[in-house]
Amino acid sequence: MASKRIEIIVRGRVTGVFFRASAVREARRLGLTGWVKNKSDGTVEIVAEGEDDAIKDMMTWANHGPSAARVDQVQVRWLAYTGDRADFRIVK
Repeated sequence: MASKRIEIIVRGRVTGVFFRASAVREARRLGLTGWVKNKSDGTVEIVAEGEDDAIKDMMTWANHGPSAARVDQVQVRWLAYTGDRADFRIVK
């Protein structure tokens, strides 16, 4: 299977609810690389790379996030695979 890269922007109650830490756990479980961060507008941005099925699973997860989150909207943008990350982590 081909490796893919995706950018996900998540809107709703997604800060202060362990969204980033939960995203790291989920991405690592799925074998993805990339990063997650809080943005100044209150959204969370996820950039992930990996196999197509794992990317799709991460998209599904992002639509609900951790139990304390309330996801109102998810925007997805497919990007060119870069392979520039060795792991998945929180960035500032």
